[in-house]
Amino acid sequence: MKKIITILGARPQFVKAAVLSRVIKKNNELEEVIVHTGQHFDSNMSDVFFKEMMIPNPKYNLDINSMSHGAMTGKMLADVESVLQEEQPNAVVVYGDTNSTIAGALAAKKMGIKVVHVEAGLRSFNMSMPEEINRILTDRISDLLSCPTQTAVDNLANEGYANLPIMIEKHGDIMKDAVEYYSQFSSDRSSIIEELNLQKGEFVLATIHRQENTDDIDKLRAIFKAFEEVHQKHQVVLPLHPRTKAVLEKHQISPKITFIDPVGYYSMLELLKNCSMVITDSGGLQKEAFFNKKHCIIVREETEWLELVNHGFAKIVGSNSELIKAAFEEFTASDKDFSIELYGNHVGEKIYQSIKTLIEA
Repeated sequence: MKKIITILGARPQFVKAAVLSRVIKKNNELEEVIVHTGQHFDSNMSDVFFKEMMIPNPKYNLDINSMSHGAMTGKMLADVESVLQEEQPNAVVVYGDTNSTIAGALAAKKMGIKVVHVEAGLRSFNMSMPEEINRILTDRISDLLSCPTQTAVDNLANEGYANLPIMIEKHGDIMKDAVEYYSQFSSDRSSIIEELNLQKGEFVLATIHRQENTDDIDKLRAIFKAFEEVHQKHQVVLPLHPRTKAVLEKHQISPKITFIDPVGYYSMLELLKNCSMVITDSGGLQKEAFFNKKHCIIVREETEWLELVNHGFAKIVGSNSELIKAAFEEFTASDKDFSIELYGNHVGEKIYQSIKTLIEA
C-alpha cells in the first residue's frame, strides 16, 4: 500500500487534515502517517482537536515550539527529515502557510519525495508576513498544488507556474467540507452558548493573534479600543490566543469585553453559528464566517480571500478604530444574501484523487 505523511502543526491545519483523513480512511487505498510538529502545543489548541474531530492520533509528535522562526523551522526540518528516512513515504502533504508547512515541504523535497500543498496559490502580496514567505516557497517546491479558488490559480499563472512541471488543480476550499460535516454534530458536542449565557445573533465573535497586530502595541490598543466601543452596543466575545494574552498582560491592557479561553472546534462552530458577525485577523475564520452566513470585519491591511471582499461579505479595516466601528454599523444593517457558491464542493475527495494520480505517475 502506498504511504503518505501528513505534516501538521497549527490549529487550522488540524481542521483541514481531518477532512482528507476521513476520505483516506473511507477509500482504504493509502496509508496515512500523521506527524505533529508541536507548533501549537496548548492542549486547548492542539490535543483536543484530534479527539474532537476523529483525526487519527499522530504517530510522531516532535514537540517543537516557543522558538524563533529560524530556530523553529530549522529544528522542524531536521526532525521531519528523520521521520521521512524512517517511514519512506510516497508523498508528503502540507497545509497552509506555517513554519510546519515550509519545514515539511523542504525536508521532503530534499529527499526526492513528492510534495502536496493544500491551500496553494494564496497571496497577500505582503512580504513582511512570515506566512507569505512560507506559502510562496512551499508552492515553488511542491509537485501538486491544490488551489482553493480561481484567484489562487491566477496568482500561480501570473508567477509563471505554467512553465513548471507541477500539477495545478482548482479543487476548492477543504475548510468548507469541514464546516459542513462537523456542523452536524457541533450543537450536540458543545454547550458553549448556554455556558456563556449568549443569545443567538446578540454577540460579535472576535479573534486577534497575528504578529502584525500583537507586535505593534499601538495597533493592538486601537483594535481593542474599537472592541470596547462595539461591546457597549453588542457583546464582543473573544477566545484569547496565548500570544495576545501575553502582550495584553505585559502592557497592562484590560479591555472591557468578554474574554474566554481558547476553544475546541465544535465550540468555535457554535460561536460562529450563533454570532451576529465576526471581527478577526485570522485567514481561516474569514471563510468560516462566510460558510456560516456571517459578515466579517478583517483587522488586517490585506486578505488572501479577495472574493469575500469583492462580493461584499467582508471588509478590510486594518487596525483603524473608526473603520472597525463603521464596518460594524454597516454590517449590522445589512441583509446580504450569502447563497453564492465561491469555494466548491466535495473538496477532500477531489484532493484525494489528485494525490493518487501524483503518486501513481
